[in-house]
Amino acid sequence: HKSAKISRRLKHTLIHGLRNIIKILAFPFGLYRPRTNMRDVDDQLKALVNDCHVFVQGYRPGALAGLKLSGEEIARIRPGIIHASINAYGSCGPWGGRRGFDSLVQTATGINAMEAEAFGEKLPRALPLQALDHASGYLLALGVMEARRRQRLEGGSWRVEVSLVRTAHWLRSLGRVATGPKHPAPNFESIAPWINECESDFGRISYVAHAAIFEKTPAYWALPPVPPGFHPAIWLTR
Repeated sequence: HKSAKISRRLKHTLIHGLRNIIKILAFPFGLYRPRTNMRDVDDQLKALVNDCHVFVQGYRPGALAGLKLSGEEIARIRPGIIHASINAYGSCGPWGGRRGFDSLVQTATGINAMEAEAFGEKLPRALPLQALDHASGYLLALGVMEARRRQRLEGGSWRVEVSLVRTAHWLRSLGRVATGPKHPAPNFESIAPWINECESDFGRISYVAHAAIFEKTPAYWALPPVPPGFHPAIWLTR
């Protein structure tokens, strides 16, 4: 019995470990990935903030304020900065400040129930991808670009906030495709035109190409995925 428990635990660790590796590979394309101690707001971290134009954070509302890194404190360290944040349920309202992530917000907003209904299933069914994370990320980037535009005209420091729950309500408002469940699942051959390859610290990997398509300048990521803490906590030389 003891060996069976160890075997199950090992299987759980391997499965979830592999899932985490896949997430590490899937998301940090083009990112410079240093690691620093957020509980120690030292001169190095302040120097990094002082030399940047945009500060992006994804902690629950109020979490960084307890570490003396609130939006107001960031703006005090670096006047004229854009403070961009993404959270689960917003920073106000009855659920404001709650911890959460994509899958929980899918459940809270009824998306999982809608998916189950569409597929004729009784148990909640998750979307086949983290749609709230992806859509919210693009909306946050759009908000930052608009803040930069207005900053050039009006000056000052700006705050941009996106919540997964608001993105979920927006996506639900777009309606559903009635024949969605009948659509065949894509296979590797059908998406091959949108797949690229590159060398990385994990070896040679295949990945979905950049979503943006420009007429003259191809969109690409300058850096491949790397593990957290791979780079030193300094800005690249411009």
